[in-house]
Amino acid sequence: MRQLLNDPVSKDSGFVMETQCPFCSVQCKMQITKAMPVPGARRYSYTVEGVPNAASEGRLCVKGMNAFQHAVSADRLLHPLVKRNGEFVPVSWEEALNTIRDRFISISEEHGPDAIGLYGGGSLTNETAYLLGKFARVALGTKYIDYNGRFCMSAAASAGAKTFGVDRGLTCRLSDIPLARCIVLAGTNIAECQPTLMPYFTKAKENGATIIVIDPRVTATASIADIHLQIKPGTDAALANGMLKVLLEEDMIDEKFITARTNGYDELKRHLSEVSLQEVAELTGIDEANIRKAAAAYGKAPTGIIFTARGVEQQTDGHVAVRNFLNMVLATGKIGKPGCGYGAVTGQGNGQGGREHGQKSDQLPGYRSIESDVDRAYVAKVWGIDPEQLPRKGVSAYEMMELVHQRAIRSLFVMGSNPVVSNPNANLVEEGLSKVDFFVVADMFLSETARMADVVLPVTAYLENDGTLTNLEGRVLLRETTLSAPGEAWHDWAILCELANRLGKSSYFSFQSSEQIFEELRVASRGGLADYYGITYDRLRREGGVYWPCPSPEQEGLGNMFKDSFAHSDGKAVFHPVQSRLPQETPDEEFPLTMTNGRVLSHYLTGVQTRRSPSLAARSVENYVEIHPRTARKYQIEDGEWVEVSSRRGSFNVRSRITDQIREDTLFVPMHWGGIQNVNKATSPELDPNCKMPGFKTSTVMIKPLRMRRS
Repeated sequence: MRQLLNDPVSKDSGFVMETQCPFCSVQCKMQITKAMPVPGARRYSYTVEGVPNAASEGRLCVKGMNAFQHAVSADRLLHPLVKRNGEFVPVSWEEALNTIRDRFISISEEHGPDAIGLYGGGSLTNETAYLLGKFARVALGTKYIDYNGRFCMSAAASAGAKTFGVDRGLTCRLSDIPLARCIVLAGTNIAECQPTLMPYFTKAKENGATIIVIDPRVTATASIADIHLQIKPGTDAALANGMLKVLLEEDMIDEKFITARTNGYDELKRHLSEVSLQEVAELTGIDEANIRKAAAAYGKAPTGIIFTARGVEQQTDGHVAVRNFLNMVLATGKIGKPGCGYGAVTGQGNGQGGREHGQKSDQLPGYRSIESDVDRAYVAKVWGIDPEQLPRKGVSAYEMMELVHQRAIRSLFVMGSNPVVSNPNANLVEEGLSKVDFFVVADMFLSETARMADVVLPVTAYLENDGTLTNLEGRVLLRETTLSAPGEAWHDWAILCELANRLGKSSYFSFQSSEQIFEELRVASRGGLADYYGITYDRLRREGGVYWPCPSPEQEGLGNMFKDSFAHSDGKAVFHPVQSRLPQETPDEEFPLTMTNGRVLSHYLTGVQTRRSPSLAARSVENYVEIHPRTARKYQIEDGEWVEVSSRRGSFNVRSRITDQIREDTLFVPMHWGGIQNVNKATSPELDPNCKMPGFKTSTVMIKPLRMRRS
């Protein structure tokens, strides 16, 4: 695709470079060519083409085709900024870094190191995610670090760890999808969120697969389904109970597999004996016949894969809901062989790698636990410190914002995230950040969060910053660059190293390149569940990508997991009985509708990058709420008019979009906008007790039109 674009940022006259998309978890490879303007022309010409690779097979979606636009945007931050008298002024790096050092030291001395919090992101490279965790614990000595991936993968990650002994997004390879004869897509809209993967599913259909989609909306993904279960939001765990009961009643289970390779089946069987399929149907809003039909399609298929994503996971019972779908996988023995397995469809570009190496509050590199004395001793030795110097675990991302609001955390450093928009109960978050003692943000743009900061540090974009990322199937990929940084932007990892130097910790952060960081990450992860030791930059250059775990340079990475055993000490997976339950909020007279949220094809996360792409921003200019025609008539709402959506937390304003592709009792609002269009002003802050995932998908709300009153 050839495009013309004004390019006021880049100093590079022209280039041809191979890179990979900075957006979703597929991490599609691409080649970008920038040509000099012809004489008399004012615009550079860009050509973007997909590059063959094992994941997307050379395909690109509209976001990938236009990803270069935000990197060359005139809105890029080019100099450090310090707020004076309520306004940002450019300053030198020397002044900015010294200001941060002085404030961090004074706050730590007055209130203790835990008065400082760090907040990372699931789009940071493995190297930066690793270094952020090390920086928190070694340079600052704080236990308070977490990241926005808590809102993406925590339910599936914790469920996988409890069931299998380890969490990896896909237990199988993407190439297994066409081999599956039944595919369950639970709460995932692949067609809009990971569109370059759709050919895998169309190939499966061509091969005779039955595709089951579980979603309250008729999405683009649901349109290809053989069976669409249009579920009431928040009742996925109950639906899985119903399907499990049918599997057992109709003898569609694998007794041999269950006996040899699992624990806890008898408890599950007793639990299911008390489940009423009629009650499940009433709770979920799905006919009993359709539940039986879907269960039979999965149970009778010789091969099958279950995928879950945010629709199932972003609930206050998301952990156990995923575990119940994993119960289905184990009961049928559909794992560890070609065409079988489970997949948590990671959302962010490095949502998998970002949660493996230490920017999560309870983790150390390699999926080690910060509470384990053995793990603490190993990582402390790699880092050259005493294990007692390592803080214990902190709290989750939203809980950090509560501590900010309570002023237990007095200073916050945000890198690669926009928590003002992405957190639930956004009004509380914004209020807390407005009164924090000292606030630092490192970003490419002046996001909604960065506007509130005391110091803003400009960072490099994906076209300028080398590093590794781990895609949704656990394949580690190397992204190398050839472009220079615009203006005075620094690599995020270089900022951490220089701050550590000014804090007197330079000996622990003497890295000169991302590869040097990765070499230490390899050692720090060695022997852990997410073992990267056998992966090197040279190997990634040769092979194009390597699955983890990979404990030795001589070994292949493990693409299809659990062929012979699971990661628990006894080698067995664990069943877990799950109660059917209502969502954490149920409609009442005051708030009669259930609101869910999600993504649209042209935008990513909070839109900080995609709104700086003219091509993508033009596709989705403003936010909206989907509402069923009968519901719209009931509340006197016309198509396209502005409405106010309110909950117990707050309200936001968007345009209405009337469609019969959604349940009558449900509203859908995209998550990519801030300000008065921010859906998270109304979402519930209640957290899953197991993984601290907020209940984004099941907030109860009211809706009314916003019309000017005539005098």
